[in-house]
Amino acid sequence: MHHHWTARVVSPRPTGTPSATAARPAALLRGEFTARAAVRSARLLVTALGVYEMQINGAVVGDHVLAPGWTSYRHRHRYQSFDVTALLRDGRNAWGAHLADGWYRGLLGFNGGTRDIYGDRTGLLAELRIEYADGTCETVTTGEDWSWAPGPVLAAGLYEGEEHDARHERTGFSEPGFDDPAWEPVDILDFDTSVLFPADSPPVRRTEYVTPVAVTTSPTGRTILDFGQNLVGRLRIRVRGEAGRTITLRHAEVLQDGDLCVRPLRHATATDRYTLSGAPDGEEWEPRFTFHGFRYADVEGWPGDLDPADVTAVVLHSDLRRTGTFSCSDASLNRLHENVVWGMRGNFVDVPTDCPQRDERLGWTGDVQVFAPTASFLYDVRDFLRSWLRDLAADQGTDERRVPPVFSPDIPVITPVPIPPGNPPMAGWCDAAVIVPWVLYERYADTEVLRTQYPSMRAWVDAVDRIAGPGHVWGEGFQFGDWLDPTAPADDPGRAMTSSALVATAYFAHSARLLARTAEVLDDKDSSAHYDALADAVRDAFRDRFHAGGGRLTEETQTAYALALCFRLLQDDAERAEAGHRLAALVAGRGHRVGTGFLGTPLVCDALTDTGHVDTAYRLLTQRECPSWLYQVDMGATTVWERWDSMLPDGDVNPGEMTSFNHYALGAVADWMHRTVAGLAPAGPGYRRLLVRPRPGGGLTWARAEHDTPYGRAETSWRVEGGRLLVDVLVPPAVTALVDLPGAEPVEAGPGRHAFHCPLPAAPERPARPTSSPSAHTSREQR
Repeated sequence: MHHHWTARVVSPRPTGTPSATAARPAALLRGEFTARAAVRSARLLVTALGVYEMQINGAVVGDHVLAPGWTSYRHRHRYQSFDVTALLRDGRNAWGAHLADGWYRGLLGFNGGTRDIYGDRTGLLAELRIEYADGTCETVTTGEDWSWAPGPVLAAGLYEGEEHDARHERTGFSEPGFDDPAWEPVDILDFDTSVLFPADSPPVRRTEYVTPVAVTTSPTGRTILDFGQNLVGRLRIRVRGEAGRTITLRHAEVLQDGDLCVRPLRHATATDRYTLSGAPDGEEWEPRFTFHGFRYADVEGWPGDLDPADVTAVVLHSDLRRTGTFSCSDASLNRLHENVVWGMRGNFVDVPTDCPQRDERLGWTGDVQVFAPTASFLYDVRDFLRSWLRDLAADQGTDERRVPPVFSPDIPVITPVPIPPGNPPMAGWCDAAVIVPWVLYERYADTEVLRTQYPSMRAWVDAVDRIAGPGHVWGEGFQFGDWLDPTAPADDPGRAMTSSALVATAYFAHSARLLARTAEVLDDKDSSAHYDALADAVRDAFRDRFHAGGGRLTEETQTAYALALCFRLLQDDAERAEAGHRLAALVAGRGHRVGTGFLGTPLVCDALTDTGHVDTAYRLLTQRECPSWLYQVDMGATTVWERWDSMLPDGDVNPGEMTSFNHYALGAVADWMHRTVAGLAPAGPGYRRLLVRPRPGGGLTWARAEHDTPYGRAETSWRVEGGRLLVDVLVPPAVTALVDLPGAEPVEAGPGRHAFHCPLPAAPERPARPTSSPSAHTSREQR
């Protein structure tokens, strides 16, 4: 139900011209009101043009960070709701806020970025709804009686960092009776409240505190803290010193020659400064309105010797519920999986970003498209991604093109690559509009997300249909394609071994097919038939253009074969088998090193497994030479990198522009680890049917996975003993599991714990069976 707002947006009055280049100060705002005795309940509704921290009677309201978060503000602007009953007093009360630019007015984008994207004034909108014991109600709002003053935050930007001068603290500003002649009247801004909606995804919170594992002095004499983990957040310091001393904190993900390597941050300065008030008992500070991606911090200006216990890294991300775990007998694979988890945590900061550290941090569609299956296993991302998809649909616009943006929320950017203006149709990226809702349906049985996103899904597939024309092949002109293919030179991340036309046409067929299945779920039979026919036509066009006979393609690349196999673009089992052999040969021909970029990487292990080459998939996964997943682990990575060689074997950082050490896209292989290594997958929407199909390999002696499905906890674990494979399964209530063990006929298992065993098959490998009706030949014990 739409809330009728009576509050007005209050804004600090501009003093001079706001800087077009430097981060701007945060302001303080305050108001007072009287509450009668016997308050039964009090609820605060609040949002900002910018980011806020709210206080009532000196106490901070809630534990949200960077609220109200980032949405496509012109279409959807989120507000928060807090129960503040316990904070109110009889008689005089005060409320106030710190207010900064955030995503609304701050610097966003790359190549220097853009300011004032959504507006050139910050503002606060708040209503306090008080209910008394006698049943009467009262609403107190922001309005003309509010006042503002500059605060201690002299500058705050998401990329730049925060500068705080504790000598300018206005202690007690949110308490009644506070009196300071520096305060001035606020301005009232016009604001269309019809775009406001109640928060529909978990807020960003402080989720963990990490202490330094080492303090070193660099070759240039700098003090460097190592937190042992590449993380996203900011530092909290406890310090005692003389007034006016400034401590400078700089952040980076990696070191080069012992000092911070800040070149990969591009224009993001990621520097926080705190000037001491000189409080005799010491002071504690943590920035309010910024975040950084870092493992290392350079500390300058600390009074006396630095005790590492006085600096803590505060981890920030959307406070999602953890739902899935994985472990196995290989410590390197466990570290890889942990890197994937940390990469997700660092990039799910209100929107699913590509990276959290440099001048970018945008909701790139291609990255979340490939990572959504992994994300939805590890955490409950249903509300988070549903909210993001609504922004994506809003940003898709209402013109006849209806092309989704390549990142959402969509903003104007000065790009380092030649993206055409407007929303260019970008295969694999724009396809997120179709694929991400389908993943949410598969993993959560969420029919509602399909219904909500259906117009957006159709609009994208129809747009590609128009662009491709009657030939059904498209992808000419600039495409991201198989982005950051390992052969891409440092200065040309889009140059790939696989043509953009092959990638785009394969994705066209895939999205059309998923749209047909969506129409079927929504009981739109005519559309289902239409999009099935379209998918068939695109598949045939793909074959006409890229098929070289038998199971061979005209492009001999890992990505080409992975797309053709996983998107079912080949004719029959014989062609699929030959294509699988060819893919396995290509992988072997590269010495079992990765030959795929952003779009091929999530599919290559599945394409190998499904055509009977699970051993080749394991050799790819466990390869240690660059490019490979474990090369990163061996180089000390604690998150997944953007490039296979973000750090070169000699320890130097890759000279390319795109050199983040915290990107989750290439970590999408974790979904294969969950489904194939551990053997836990959905066989029906929302795991109403489980597929337990472990395929041991890679020298592993055990593996396990747990996942909280919508029906309850599911578990699989297996171990190898005496030439036999022993498998334990926990099936949640109301769920049936199809247990498909190597070399054995599949069996069905109902709710409860079960134990199965079978002989461990020797090579040769054979294809994984499709999930058809099983018959019982596997030995099992019911427990």
